[in-house]
Amino acid sequence: MKVGRPKKTIIVREYQLDIGKVQVFDDYMVSIFDEGSTITKERVFQIIGIMEIHFRNKNFGYISLRKNSYAIDPMVYNQIREIENIKAFAVVSIKEIDMHNFNIERLFYKKPMKFFIDQDNALMWVRRRVRTSNTE
Repeated sequence: MKVGRPKKTIIVREYQLDIGKVQVFDDYMVSIFDEGSTITKERVFQIIGIMEIHFRNKNFGYISLRKNSYAIDPMVYNQIREIENIKAFAVVSIKEIDMHNFNIERLFYKKPMKFFIDQDNALMWVRRRVRTSNTE
């Protein structure tokens, strides 16, 4: 699993939150949460705020790099799926437990969401979905 950013991409802004790091690019964002963090409804509002700042009137994608083990309250997906301009949600991990968790999370999110073991493939999928949504 590649966890570094792909070549020729420029980070627009990087945020260090109490639960981890969020990197904002031109048409997508990447989260890398800290080992042992718990992503709660309250904490996800920080991430939604970042989405509002950078993508208020623009379609974008979200990539969750699961380098570390952490807990997610599945109810956070109720808030995230309300954001209509998220056109792709990718999870990147090589851990089997993350694949099982993804299958549960997907039931709550109910929008385009896909699991990858390679960050480059995730990025290609996210960019393709965002580009396609911009032409609709």
